Amino acid sequence: MTSASDLAQRRLSYPATTMAVWAPSLAAVYGDRPAVIDGDRVLTYNDLDARSAQFAGVLHEAGVRARDVVLLHLGNCVEFHIAYYGALRVGAAVTLVNPLQPEPGLRRQIEETSAAAAVTGSAQSETLFRAAEGTSVRLIAVVSDEAVTAPGAVHFGDALEGRPETFEPVVTGPDDIAHIAYTGGTTGISKGVRVLHRNVVGNVTQMCAWRAGHQLVADVDGRISLEPIDDLKIAGAVPGQGSTIVVSPLFHAHALINTSFLLACGLTQVLAGRFDPARMLELIERYEASYITGSPAMWHALATHPDVETRDLSTVRVVSSGAAPIDHVTLENLERAFPNARIAEGYGLTEGTCVVTAMPLVVDSEYRLGSVGLPVFDTELEIRSQLDPGVVLPEGERGELWIRGPQVTDGYLGHPEITAEQYVDGWLATGDIAYRDADGFVYIADRAKDMLIYKGYNVYPRELEEILVTHPKVSTAAVVGREAGAIGQEPVAFVVPVAGEEPDAEELKAYVAERVLPYKKIREVVVVDALPTSAAGKILKTDLRSRLTVS
Repeated sequence: MTSASDLAQRRLSYPATTMAVWAPSLAAVYGDRPAVIDGDRVLTYNDLDARSAQFAGVLHEAGVRARDVVLLHLGNCVEFHIAYYGALRVGAAVTLVNPLQPEPGLRRQIEETSAAAAVTGSAQSETLFRAAEGTSVRLIAVVSDEAVTAPGAVHFGDALEGRPETFEPVVTGPDDIAHIAYTGGTTGISKGVRVLHRNVVGNVTQMCAWRAGHQLVADVDGRISLEPIDDLKIAGAVPGQGSTIVVSPLFHAHALINTSFLLACGLTQVLAGRFDPARMLELIERYEASYITGSPAMWHALATHPDVETRDLSTVRVVSSGAAPIDHVTLENLERAFPNARIAEGYGLTEGTCVVTAMPLVVDSEYRLGSVGLPVFDTELEIRSQLDPGVVLPEGERGELWIRGPQVTDGYLGHPEITAEQYVDGWLATGDIAYRDADGFVYIADRAKDMLIYKGYNVYPRELEEILVTHPKVSTAAVVGREAGAIGQEPVAFVVPVAGEEPDAEELKAYVAERVLPYKKIREVVVVDALPTSAAGKILKTDLRSRLTVS
């Protein structure tokens, strides 16, 4: 049996290339194999190469150059893939944003990143037009079924028509920025993470080895391909075979890195749209899906759906899960639903590009319930004392998880002080509480500080608290999570009113809802005379949680 120490001793090589070469590289390997399926639309690897080259030409003509930033304000669609790989091809960095982001947050991201161009969809384009007014954005491409008439905007499809289908990737370096990925971080303040090309290429290289048993290699021109690792037998993705059903939004770091990994492996990306368990099970059967990813809430809905009994799900080889632990009941249901699949839980964070630890898929490896697996290749982990980060704790003891490896990013855009606190001598302080067992398997004991996870999304109480206290009737506020079964934790606010005021709970919920993405909305407001505090004045959130009942 392959041990944790065997895996820890293996070293990979990391191609000195950039993500600019992705589309032309994969077209050379997989040609007319379908790369992306979106309803009735099919984009082959050759099509992805040609269309991304055309979009790179659009950007170049608009004055977008190497190291500029392109903002993607899109949901899942084939145009997302074209725009993403096209922007990288012209040498630009990409910054991703939820298309439902309210205008103030969208404008702040444009200003912080100095975005030169943006791609949006017709449904959310008006918000982007307002947010981009008077900023550095000089081109907006709109994905639409209708004509685009707004000043400074072009129709995405029309802009590509008639352009050359080749565009030599602009040479930048592995240390240049590939993504500016926004995250709440461990402080709850929304920050842009500088994700370098070597981070993305490095993490994809790790995933190709860990989950497909192949080494990512580059030729003399930097073009990438895969070579099998002969002595590493992985029961995972098989290059050039199968498909994946994509539910997670591509503007999330995990889904985007996962896309580049699975495209490198030649798996067809089938876009499922809004999650519906019956439809997803139908797509798994129709497209003979071999590798699927999701959150525990999704797996619970899938594994308990009655259609499991009638659908042929035998082609699924890997069920990959993140965001929160899978409970043993859901795990048993998954094993019944997908009899030929390996369950692969993992852990990652935006500051670590995507994947840090994962359950091994080596043919003879074992599954550990509750664990997020082992550090992926070339990743070092330490569990350090929360009181003294210089003290490394032994197995079984809980402390803060620190990581070091090729996927550790370059810090926060415009936040040198926070970067210096969390990125120390090549190590990243994750803010998550974890421990390791005697075999090196990692267990996450607590999410970063007080962060909640709702339907697989991170919700940061501090962001909600800062909004609440701007209401004229609220003096102070604290937000905690209430357990809500398979969907995770829902935000509940405890508020202390301004003297003489009587805030209305529904009014406060609406006030927050107008300023945040839908999954961050406050689900209940409790008005109290005072918040419980320690002798040092710290709000005792454990006390507040004890007042809640399970939803």
